[in-house]
Amino acid sequence: MLALGERHYFYAIRLLMLEERIKEILKKYWGYDDFRPLQKKAMESVLQNRDSLVVLPTGGGKSLCFQVPAMCMAGAAVVVSPLISLMKDQVDALAECGVPAGRIDSSLSSWERDEIYSRLDAKELKILYLSPERLFANGFLDYLKKIDFSFAAIDEAHCVSMWGHDFRPEYRQLSVLKEVFPDKAVHAYTATAAAIVRKDIVEQLRLAHPEILVGSFDRPNLVYKVERSRDIYKQTAQVIGRHRGESGIVYCIRRADAEEMCDEMKERGVNILPYHAGLDDAVRKQNQEAFIQEKVDVIAATIAFGMGIDKSNVRFVVHAGMPKSLEHYQQESGRAGRDGLEAECCLFYSGSDYGVWNKILDKMPPEPKKIAIDKLNEIYDYCTGVVCRRKTILDYFGEDLDKENCAACDVCLGELDVLGDSLITAQKILSCVKRLGERFGGDYTASVLIGSSEQRIKDFGHDQLTTYNLLSQYPKRIVRDWIEQLAAQGCLRKTGEYNVLNLTEKGWRVIRGQDEPRLLQPSKKAAASSKAARDSWMGVDRGLFEALRVKRREIANSRGVSAFVVFSDAALRDMAKRRPSSLKAFLQIEGVGEKKKQLYGNIFLSVIKQYCAEHSLELDATPPAAMKAFPKKEESAPKLTEARRKAFKMFSQGASVSQTARAVDRALSSTLQYLVEYINHKKVVDSSPWVNKDHAQRIEAAARKAQDQRPKTVYDDLNREIPYEDIRIVVACLRNRRTSSNS
Repeated sequence: MLALGERHYFYAIRLLMLEERIKEILKKYWGYDDFRPLQKKAMESVLQNRDSLVVLPTGGGKSLCFQVPAMCMAGAAVVVSPLISLMKDQVDALAECGVPAGRIDSSLSSWERDEIYSRLDAKELKILYLSPERLFANGFLDYLKKIDFSFAAIDEAHCVSMWGHDFRPEYRQLSVLKEVFPDKAVHAYTATAAAIVRKDIVEQLRLAHPEILVGSFDRPNLVYKVERSRDIYKQTAQVIGRHRGESGIVYCIRRADAEEMCDEMKERGVNILPYHAGLDDAVRKQNQEAFIQEKVDVIAATIAFGMGIDKSNVRFVVHAGMPKSLEHYQQESGRAGRDGLEAECCLFYSGSDYGVWNKILDKMPPEPKKIAIDKLNEIYDYCTGVVCRRKTILDYFGEDLDKENCAACDVCLGELDVLGDSLITAQKILSCVKRLGERFGGDYTASVLIGSSEQRIKDFGHDQLTTYNLLSQYPKRIVRDWIEQLAAQGCLRKTGEYNVLNLTEKGWRVIRGQDEPRLLQPSKKAAASSKAARDSWMGVDRGLFEALRVKRREIANSRGVSAFVVFSDAALRDMAKRRPSSLKAFLQIEGVGEKKKQLYGNIFLSVIKQYCAEHSLELDATPPAAMKAFPKKEESAPKLTEARRKAFKMFSQGASVSQTARAVDRALSSTLQYLVEYINHKKVVDSSPWVNKDHAQRIEAAARKAQDQRPKTVYDDLNREIPYEDIRIVVACLRNRRTSSNS
């Protein structure tokens, strides 16, 4: 019998051998040299037959987490997926890479299904895709017992949870997998799952001591922009115009909105088709395939469109109306830039969107409705907020932004201007709320401030208030926006059915001049490009890229597959940078494996050589260094700028946030972010230098009680009686304490 030390040694050797094997397969079939964050750990869980839950952002390489190890194991992996279109794209893509995969669904003929069964019986398939309904139909579970499958993977696993954004009752039945096959590991994969959803997935699928891997929700290649809807067709057309000839999605709330958007954009010369549940099934499928195969540039769709789309080169997503939750927004905007290249996400919202969703949600049972309304309020706060968009999204999913400026949203790119007299304007608005007796909503308050002559204002005598007409130089919609911004920054609280405005403790501090909010107005500057966009095009010959796109489309049409299944935009840009002259050099292109080299190498080399000859370009160019869309490091410390370094030193000496803010000449909000980064970086577990004992105890008690321990949830659970800043500090320390106790 081996001693403990020897067992650990041989276990370590085995892990190293497995890592080399999966890296070899990753390169041979998919053409990638290394893992993206958390992929290696996720693959190891599969190889060790240990249940797992993996949460990676859209485009983060979730599918590879089970596809690669499936190629290393005996038998076929069973993958449960919710939509036929998604399964078809996955199987097509695997076939292009040389991976033996198949699917069983209602779109197949009887002889096509028989062929799949024959290949399974002959042990020729390594990956089998099917829907949850198919899994439980016609004794299929008994059939799985005969073929001795390797493991089960549940894709889009958030569908299991009623707390998720796409709950599907049939997904709940998947818990039977652990009952019928207790010796088989079950692995759940999703792109969007807050803490409460992750907990529910584990419980509903009955995962046994699973490895839980949660990647960063940050998508550095996406640029987020939010704007109040004024002329929605003009605003949408401007976004499409910035991406002429590129793939994009326009999401609408209702079917009629999608149809009208489609008609309006067609009149402006846009190559666009609609997609929604009101269309005939054949038309809907035809429109979806036209989009995937690049016969049409843009789809105007309801939220019914998206989950089944594995199209990697969507360069923009427009929301022509507010989505119903931040989870939905993360999922839907995440359809952009799955190839890791830059993409634009624009959200146009109006107050009426809130009312539309409220009416739709009114049909729900009480408990799910309450959850949905809370989520609706959170996305509305996002729309009207004035802080970094990326930071708001990451905060929602329990993650901190490790930089002061994300350089990839309208706020950080300077596309929104800070009002020069924010404090004075805010004081006028808050004073008006007070003089109205804190008995009216935002719309009425804005009318008083601009000096409206509405009869009801005169009837109440509010035209005699000192705050009447104080902001008459501004349009009502701008004043209305500022009221929402003050609410989002915690200066105002909305109460009751009619969202009556009340002053908060912070609002009183603003009135007294002790705190200063930021009020934003749309900038007249041209849209700025993000660093991701500049870096991803560095060294790329755009003419050659377009020539390669044309060839890709020709091949895709002839083979009856999606264009991105042949090669992603990232692969084409890499070709247009490197301009390879040989098959050996072609194999070094990102996303080119052995099968694709054999299938397409000479075809694309011919295009590259002809283009270079016509334009006097050298072959085998050395590409310039540029930012990687998917960094190799799984963890990184915050970049210590001079201000951060000084702040960290002061925090280590117990300095308060306000003391540090004055010393480093930064706003209180920025300095608080430095403190959270310091706590995370140094693994601080004691919040007492910055939060008084009573507050800390109340926050810790609320955090332990809450299923969802995001700072905002704790803030709401404490009736907003404790400053949000204190909650962020204590929750950050609690996370470090839990991490320390689990290690």
